[in-house]
Amino acid sequence: MRSDLNHDTIVAFLADIFDRRGGEEYLGEPVTMAEHMLQGATIAERNGLPEDIIVAALLHDIGHFTSEFGTFTMDDTEDRFHEDAGAEVLAPFFPSAITDCVLYHVAAKRYLCATKPEYFKRLSEASIHSLKLQGGPMSPEEVAEFRKNPNLERIIQVRYLDEAGKHADMETPGFAHFAPMVQRIVDRHRNGES
Repeated sequence: MRSDLNHDTIVAFLADIFDRRGGEEYLGEPVTMAEHMLQGATIAERNGLPEDIIVAALLHDIGHFTSEFGTFTMDDTEDRFHEDAGAEVLAPFFPSAITDCVLYHVAAKRYLCATKPEYFKRLSEASIHSLKLQGGPMSPEEVAEFRKNPNLERIIQVRYLDEAGKHADMETPGFAHFAPMVQRIVDRHRNGES
């Protein structure tokens, strides 16, 4: 964890990631990394979802940029655990409602593929490839354990937003539009509010 990150610098750090690296290819999808995350947040905002869901959708894939293992490619033969990397960076500054959405959005794909077979049809080719690397659909035991997470409903919402944020021609605001919302959540968390 970077020692220069604190409650006053985390939002600028995240904005810088979007500025510097957001234009990178997103796993063989027709959008860039930033477009993907901004689309999820925009769809959440347009649907009147709570700020924690909007921010979780905005940041769910931030670990692609912060993982020591780098970004996923279609040539990968093993998982890079971007969800762990993202949650690790965010955990000191965000409530578990958000960090769980980041940490478990991959598990949510596995969960939905196990519990809602029609969900598999929503997956892109890249998402199917990464699903194989991530362990495939959950076993019944994994499903039972996953259902115990107190943030399950939010995690599933963010997973659906993850799949929705892959439109080549969708207009979205930039990170700056969401930055005040992100800072509000950081400030509430710092003040002991959830």
